[in-house]
Amino acid sequence: MKNEVNLKLFRDIDGSLLPVEFSSIKFVPRRIFMINDVPKGVIRGNHAHYETEQLLICTKGEILVFLDDGSKKTETILREGESIYVDKLVWDYQQFLTGNEMLTVICSTEYNAKDYINDIREFYKITNKGLL
Repeated sequence: MKNEVNLKLFRDIDGSLLPVEFSSIKFVPRRIFMINDVPKGVIRGNHAHYETEQLLICTKGEILVFLDDGSKKTETILREGESIYVDKLVWDYQQFLTGNEMLTVICSTEYNAKDYINDIREFYKITNKGLL
């Protein structure tokens, strides 16, 4: 799984700037949301999507991102300014490591509750690849 997206974080005495050029994203953005105020150690996500692709961007702190496409599992620690692409039909979760994180998520679709796969066993049946 090649999931890194190169973003360039600019820092100076006035603060940090993290531009995201939509042309660098593998999909047309349709939705964006931010997650913050998550206590240290808490896991968010823990699902997959039938259709939605996502770009996860750590805009503050450190976030462990777990990805599983049904046959390969990876763990990546995102630090401020780093991002990772999550394709459809990839199980993912994020663990917030310091309690001071902010995660920005850009999505290829608008919200649809029916797009979520919330049961890992169902995910493995759908991908027909992995074993528990």
